[in-house]
Amino acid sequence: MSESFDLLAVERLTVGAVGVPGQRVFFLQARQADELVTLKLEKVQVAALAGWIAKTLEDLPAIGELPEDLEPEPFVELAWVVGSLGGNYDLDLDRIILVAGEATEQEADDEDDEDEETEADPFAPGAGAIARFGATREQMAAVAIRGTSLVSSGRPPCPLCGYPIDPAGHACPRTNGHRPPKL
Repeated sequence: MSESFDLLAVERLTVGAVGVPGQRVFFLQARQADELVTLKLEKVQVAALAGWIAKTLEDLPAIGELPEDLEPEPFVELAWVVGSLGGNYDLDLDRIILVAGEATEQEADDEDDEDEETEADPFAPGAGAIARFGATREQMAAVAIRGTSLVSSGRPPCPLCGYPIDPAGHACPRTNGHRPPKL
């Protein structure tokens, strides 16, 4: 089982990506004191996280000045792959608590077996590692803005089918690959 993390007063929280559009690896990174945690995300998870943060902030008091330095720190390896994201607002701490659950082999097996409908308990033994990151409303707002920017800076979507257009071209299924879409 991978290592779990409980950083309830992060000094830095950001999302990032390495690689070229179409082959990028997305990640979530948090720092508290001398502990740096970097977790792998999918692009859709970054988009969903940004949307969830924005929705959560709607119901909270106005935010102050946003942190400006959101560039990720260099890292050697990713701790683990995120399978689930969730969170809540802790009124006593005035922090948004982001909870990331590790993707497990069981989840991959469940996705392959569509006939079986079972609900896994994310806190059951052997369910994978958990990371909890507590961040200020300002830190979370900055993560949402950066995440939205990262997602939109990728390959442009095809106006006909919505799939991403690669720099080398695009065989659009709506045209059976016979002609490229006009942008």
